[in-house]
Amino acid sequence: MPKTMNRAALAATLTAAALVTATFAPASAVPGALIATEPQAADWHHGLGGSVIEYTTTDSSGAERPVSGALFLPEGDAPATGWPIIAYDHGTMGSGPGCGGQADPDIAPLPANRAAEDELIQRLVDQGFAVVAPDYLGLGRYDTGPHPYLEVASEATATIDLVRAARAANPDLSRTWSAVGASQGGHAALSTASVQASYAPELDFRGTAAVDPASDVEKVLPLLGPGIPAMEGTAGLTGFTVSILAGLRATHPEAQVDSYLTPKGREVLDAAGGQCIDEIVTDVKGLGLGDLFSRSLSDGPLRGALAQYMTLPTSGYDRPILLLVNVTDTVVPSPLHAALIAQFAVGGVDFETVTGFGQHTTLTPEMWTALDSFIERINATPPQR
Repeated sequence: MPKTMNRAALAATLTAAALVTATFAPASAVPGALIATEPQAADWHHGLGGSVIEYTTTDSSGAERPVSGALFLPEGDAPATGWPIIAYDHGTMGSGPGCGGQADPDIAPLPANRAAEDELIQRLVDQGFAVVAPDYLGLGRYDTGPHPYLEVASEATATIDLVRAARAANPDLSRTWSAVGASQGGHAALSTASVQASYAPELDFRGTAAVDPASDVEKVLPLLGPGIPAMEGTAGLTGFTVSILAGLRATHPEAQVDSYLTPKGREVLDAAGGQCIDEIVTDVKGLGLGDLFSRSLSDGPLRGALAQYMTLPTSGYDRPILLLVNVTDTVVPSPLHAALIAQFAVGGVDFETVTGFGQHTTLTPEMWTALDSFIERINATPPQR
């Protein structure tokens, strides 16, 4: 688990960004408008170098919001057709500004999985791809309220609009792109794939690879309610639950989240909206899920709102999908992966699955080979300018 973030240092770092948020006014004609580009030093992101991209996106209500992300380029000159793009969607980082860490990875102790993420990004860059990595709404340089954790709509728009903004920032990027993500990022990459044809028809989308994607969690959460005791080793699960509900409460008032919470539950969600995942998990240690809830989450409007908020489509994808899943995953339990695979099969989705026996988001040699082969296959046709 990552170390606790130095909030004073974070607040000082984000002051300028918060001021930008407060004064941000002009609406762009097309989402994905470029706000600013900041080239970074060669040692940024474990030696990847790259640039910060600040841009606009739309939230789930359709309102324009400023967001941030990163762009990494291969060495040398771009091919005549431009660099093909891969959007890398990161895993769970929390709910508050600065937690995404793609735009500002050094403002706090690095998340435990950052080095592995940068290794994957480096692998993609070495294969000749420009990589864009969004912070998602609310996690980067702009304090736009609690991050809508696992919300299908805003994960997708933040990803697609970064592709647009990066192309505006660098004319050497092609229209051809694909998506890769792990954990929450797998959920985001699949969310992106489900809407890219209608949201960004001007781009040339090739396919999606998702590693241990969060899925079908909305079917489990309604089982929660009062009376669930504290259990050893469940603080992470409680932290994820709090993150989902903090995002849902901020973006979907019709869910009436507060009506399900005890006073302690409201206190925890209030704090979580500005915290990174390590702080959220620390705050809920020793609490049972039952300490948070005054009634069952299966009652009233929350269940339907939750399904709309985070359910992945299981049909309608128009490009191939690779699922890399660990059957021994305990963060997103294997039955949830199995449910997604079954639903894809019933929905007629063009997908393949490669399984491993490691921890959450760990890739075996066979899974690495499958990922490399999949990316090569979907990009066999030359990229388009």
